[in-house]
Amino acid sequence: MITSLKEILTLAKNQKKRIAVACAEDKDVLVSLSEAERHGLATFLLYGDALKIREVMEGNNLSFRHAEIIDVKTPEEAAYEAAKSISEERADILMKGLVDTKILLKAVLSKDLNLRGGGILSHVMIYELKNYEKLILLTDGGMVMKPSLEDKKGIIENTRILGKILGLQPMRVAALSAVEKVNPNLESSTDAHELKEFYQEDAELLVEGPLSFDIAISKESAQHKGYQGKVAGDADVLLVPSLESGNFLGKSFTYMADADSAGIILGAKCPVILTSRSDSSEAKLNSIALAVLMTRTEGETI
Repeated sequence: MITSLKEILTLAKNQKKRIAVACAEDKDVLVSLSEAERHGLATFLLYGDALKIREVMEGNNLSFRHAEIIDVKTPEEAAYEAAKSISEERADILMKGLVDTKILLKAVLSKDLNLRGGGILSHVMIYELKNYEKLILLTDGGMVMKPSLEDKKGIIENTRILGKILGLQPMRVAALSAVEKVNPNLESSTDAHELKEFYQEDAELLVEGPLSFDIAISKESAQHKGYQGKVAGDADVLLVPSLESGNFLGKSFTYMADADSAGIILGAKCPVILTSRSDSSEAKLNSIALAVLMTRTEGETI
């Protein structure tokens, strides 16, 4: 089982995948790409304002051995052309630069590029917390605003693929709510119960819910509240009921708990690196390593 982001980086080294970056004219993005090249993770197609890209590179003493700069006039064009390079098999991974997420996703979902997989697209963040003994996955705090019960099943299926790559066997999924008992007036609790029932016979997954956050990550809390279960205090995945709750929880990990992280979109025909524009270059490097690790894993459909 992979237990740290550093281990992900180590396993992804010397793969030299090609990453297409939409709107690459951003310091933290280019710094992360420079580090990724130093580790042998990837080469790059840099789409965006070529003059600004070169200005950022020169202003920060950055240079690349294997990067092609493609000048495009608008963020929409940068996103589309970067996605097109995936469709034409000139690149393996798509990465968000200084561009709105909705613009990038519009390109990913373009019917003529055929990058969408068979199910839902969902976002997952991996966090390395100093007071938790293993990596923890948070989904979906970046893509699906208010997932239905069926959407949540799709999100779990996307995360299952990543769980296999990380060696989470079985993968412990905590379907979060504000309570541990089903309340018919609280949709997150009824959905969580349905998910637990649906996956009851699945050998690869342990899905429990509804679970409050404290029970999901603290064995002491679970014992104090008298909750018994195989996921309690040992969750690998936190399945949140809405984008807002995932966004709040993830940013609290980053800003209040000083957690390291990596973020990626699952469900497309290639990994899509999606981090916040405010994320550090280190978080972006971790995300690149995660995407590279996914592409080097044979026999898996991303």
